[in-house]
Amino acid sequence: MKIRYLLASPLIILLFPTLSLAQDYGEDAPKTGTRPPGLVRCNGVYMSYSSGGREKLYPRTNNATAQAWSFKATAMIVNTGIEEVKGWEMFVGYHHREIIVSATGAVSSDGDFPYDASNGTTFIGSPNTDLKTSIETAGDYTKISTNIEITGTLFGGRGTATPLPKTIKLVNDGWQCPAATSKGGTMQVCCKRNPKFKAKKKAKTKFTPRRHGDLNIIYDVLQAYKSNYMAQANNDSPLGRLDHWNLTWEWMRGEFIYSLRGAYSAEKNPLECLHSKAGQFYADLDFSQVATCQKKPIIKDLPAERKEDKLIGMLPFCCKNGTLLPALMDASKSRAIFQLQVYKVPPDQNRTALFPPQHWKIDGIVNPQYKCGPPVRVDPTGFPDPSGLQATTYAIASWQVICNITKPKPKAARCCVSYSAFYNDSAIPCNTCACGCGDIDTETCNANARQLLLPPDSLLVPFENRTLKTKVWAKRKHMAFPKKLPCPDNCGISLNWHVNSDYADGWSARVTVFNWGANAVGDWFAAVDLGKAGLGYENVYSFNGTRVPPKNQTIFFQGLRGLNYLIGLTNGSHPAREPKVPGKMQSVISFKKHLGSLNIPRGDGFPKRVFFNGEECALPKFFPKKSYGTRLSGMRFLSSILLVSTTFLVIIGFKGV
Repeated sequence: MKIRYLLASPLIILLFPTLSLAQDYGEDAPKTGTRPPGLVRCNGVYMSYSSGGREKLYPRTNNATAQAWSFKATAMIVNTGIEEVKGWEMFVGYHHREIIVSATGAVSSDGDFPYDASNGTTFIGSPNTDLKTSIETAGDYTKISTNIEITGTLFGGRGTATPLPKTIKLVNDGWQCPAATSKGGTMQVCCKRNPKFKAKKKAKTKFTPRRHGDLNIIYDVLQAYKSNYMAQANNDSPLGRLDHWNLTWEWMRGEFIYSLRGAYSAEKNPLECLHSKAGQFYADLDFSQVATCQKKPIIKDLPAERKEDKLIGMLPFCCKNGTLLPALMDASKSRAIFQLQVYKVPPDQNRTALFPPQHWKIDGIVNPQYKCGPPVRVDPTGFPDPSGLQATTYAIASWQVICNITKPKPKAARCCVSYSAFYNDSAIPCNTCACGCGDIDTETCNANARQLLLPPDSLLVPFENRTLKTKVWAKRKHMAFPKKLPCPDNCGISLNWHVNSDYADGWSARVTVFNWGANAVGDWFAAVDLGKAGLGYENVYSFNGTRVPPKNQTIFFQGLRGLNYLIGLTNGSHPAREPKVPGKMQSVISFKKHLGSLNIPRGDGFPKRVFFNGEECALPKFFPKKSYGTRLSGMRFLSSILLVSTTFLVIIGFKGV
């Protein structure tokens, strides 16, 4: 999302903050005698992680694994090579359910503090994003290194020593790190350039190169004055979807938004300014006309009817009532732009004191959850010159915020996936309680049991109509049938991924989308990430499909024009004795095997991630096993759909006679 500020008043002031490229390492560079031996011997990028003490937190418990501790640690990264490291990224593999509360000299690229780093986190420099070489700086440690003081909470462990992480490594492209070594509460590693890595040619940039996420926000400063500046926010959504988006952030230096164009603030309370530092500094300003004085404003898109409003509209890509769709679906609705005039307070009263807001968040109604990283300084954005000449006008300063769709928590998804394959008689249904079991009486079903294997045609009927089929199938296949059955998945949308064929030079799958809800779903889309197998995508036959750049491993598809409407659950032909029928759409997808190492039954033929309308769906935890019997038995699922459809037509035919 890009936000652009346009100022009509000569009183508007845009400020440009100068970011120091140096990071204080200490009062003086470390003495030669105090440097770790690993640092002296390293010719590349040296990293270390030293644990400090820890203290037991409340509540106190006798369960050692559940006891919370506060901890402190120090991480260090030093460029000891002959090549500048741009946009350094240091991964720390935490494994004691650590929560990072604060860090000096760096931020987490995964989200704001406090951040749940149970699965590790990646630190990036702030403000020192790059590590220059000792040669070009005459050994200035403030420019070749960064010291990170970390404070956080962890769970478990024994004694008073803080447990070390599993690993530390540099995750920048083209670098390789051996296993880190540990001794005496310190972990260290020396990473070196991978000689076999061939970097893609990229345009040289002064700041960190721009990246791609599920949602990208660009914050551009367009005009800068002594006491205020004009900015523009530009949001673009390559894969996700938002309806009625709300964007919020936090001002860290007392700023407030004086005016908005292309968007509006959800709350306007001038008292918040009057009783703040801004109210004291701008004593003669009429705060009743201010757009918002909130420290954490909530910004909303304008409705379509305000697009031509000369006061608050008249911006490209604005005023769509908060709708953001993937560009592959509708390029005209894939971006949103608004502009704001920001007033500053002392000591930032000069044109170069520009600081972007922090702690960005964006959400919508019935949409995926996004987690946004910190704003990262990038090269200024270029715009077509407003005069109409073939010239480019650049922003004064630009920052990028990357937001990614969060993986749904267990039993908290909104859609789910089932698996089946031509080489196995059974289908793997959606996970038990994949979309939650909050409204279900778990006395009648087991919310923690693994889902039971089903005959494939059971996937065509609602969960409550599957019991008899499941019982007969379990008896036929000599499988256990528990007295207390697993609870349903409770998802309104499900997708079945069926491996349809597997040959030496290619393979195919069939995807079926089911709507188990009462309401129809219009303008739906889905995306399937197949990893390296997705590179062989050839065609999807009943949908519109394409690969998603830049990796081209994700297949994006939607219904054909005029057929992109997924009806809801309807009654069968004889409601008294037949189950309800879900809305469904289906297509075969074909792939080439240009990668000879693909093993379709072992997992290469099944999705790594699946999205429906931008939301990530819950995947089964296992794949259909390959049975080495006849291949023809694997066509039963397709036959079952055809049989049901044929029977339905015959019934209709007799009714018409």
